Amino acid sequence: MTEPERRPDVRVGSTTDGLTPISSARRSLAASGAQWLGLGAIAFAALAADQLTKRIVTSHLQLDQGVHVVGPFWIHHVQNSGIAFGLFSGATSVVIVATGIAVAWMLLYFARSGSRHPVLPVALGLVIGGSASNLLDRVRLGYVTDFLDFRYWPAFNLADSFIVLGVGILLTALLAAEREPRRGLAPVTATAVGGPAGCKPSHPGVLGRGDSYGYRRSLRPWAARFSLGRTGTKSRSRPRA
Repeated sequence: MTEPERRPDVRVGSTTDGLTPISSARRSLAASGAQWLGLGAIAFAALAADQLTKRIVTSHLQLDQGVHVVGPFWIHHVQNSGIAFGLFSGATSVVIVATGIAVAWMLLYFARSGSRHPVLPVALGLVIGGSASNLLDRVRLGYVTDFLDFRYWPAFNLADSFIVLGVGILLTALLAAEREPRRGLAPVTATAVGGPAGCKPSHPGVLGRGDSYGYRRSLRPWAARFSLGRTGTKSRSRPRA
């Protein structure tokens, strides 16, 4: 008669060897339908606002014509074949390819990690909307229209502003998350489960089978001082003859 197959002794919080902690269940970080909707709405609003303001500027101002608003701020109609703030002018084809790759990467990242932080739909929506609007102009016209001019800085448009704002929001949220202390993650020690001070499991937060053995061994000197009587009261242990 063959003996029944023994099942491995698996303890909660450890693998079959009782020493290596197993990872806890993880929730999916993929973007939900509501987050995709928020991202799309913000990106579309940024694209529409940028295209509308460019249409107004090009229909009311000739190329290189400007209107003084207040202080150093001018509405100045210029054309830019480079990226934001006039950088890399003349490299339109390279800018188109790089922008397309960046937008695709942001969409892929959001699809896989959209639930990682609540500001991701807003931040990435602004960046994607601004980038897509400028990309549309470069593919259609070969240049983008810039009109916000502060004289001491190259002229830019709303799409550039949305990109910078989205990146700023994302960096601020990431820095705030790094500085925020983690709560509810205090490691489990032997003291927390009734053991003596100074006795810790081999893996913080996990008390596996191997740790339970070491825990019992560490209790022997501590428990030898007292013995639990049948009546439930503590009495001094007597040395053996």
